[in-house]
Amino acid sequence: MIKTLIVDDEPLARRHIAALLRARSDFEVVGEAAHGASAIAQIEAAKPDVVFLDVQMPEVTGFDVVEAIGVEAMPMTVFVTAHDAFAVRAFEVQAIDYLLKPFGDDRFAQVLDRVRRRLAAGHGGADALATLLASAPRTPRLVARGNGVARIIPLEDVQWIGAAGNYAEVHTASRSLLIDESIASLAARLPAQDFARIHRAVIVRLDAIAEVRGGSHGDGAARLTSGAELRISRRYREAVQTYLSACLGRGDDRGITSAGPV
Repeated sequence: MIKTLIVDDEPLARRHIAALLRARSDFEVVGEAAHGASAIAQIEAAKPDVVFLDVQMPEVTGFDVVEAIGVEAMPMTVFVTAHDAFAVRAFEVQAIDYLLKPFGDDRFAQVLDRVRRRLAAGHGGADALATLLASAPRTPRLVARGNGVARIIPLEDVQWIGAAGNYAEVHTASRSLLIDESIASLAARLPAQDFARIHRAVIVRLDAIAEVRGGSHGDGAARLTSGAELRISRRYREAVQTYLSACLGRGDDRGITSAGPV
């Protein structure tokens, strides 16, 4: 039996796919998820062989689900989409299975045949998923997981990130969450125009900086709008200096103060 999970925020769409699968004796529906966070938890718990995954879902999209699980651990994926022309083109280029809503029985049967062949060949399509993720237009966010719950953190809410062993602790104005990713990995993939590493163990959102103070040995400190106080090490001070210069150059009046050179 091919264990199958159906993920779609539209109940009718889930019921339609489930009904089509019930007519196939070799597929077993092991669960349904109405949103991305539930999908992440169910993929980790049920470990399905294949996932029918809606692309356009609120809060956590289909691409977010893939990123949270990881392309290597992701089950074989059939993306389901209603109107995302970019996604359809990307799926075709990367030879990713997809269904364009509304789809008929013949198209569904074609996809199931491909799923059977790929599972028999042991081809999960991780490389294609990785390439698709890199090219897909997406709203940046981080995903914190723990105790079977996935919490989405929009990047615009992140004030700073601190190292916590092999994990990173993400701080917003109202909460702190651990994510399973290192500071070095985050520093490499966060947008450089918005975030900078100011210490080997700290990444800061640049426009969250309210005050910068210089130290006596080339280091310094930053106070954020949330009130958090962070150390700026000499090794990483250039990023802060560049940001302050840019603020001055455009007459930024957000109230950043600087006490001495950083």
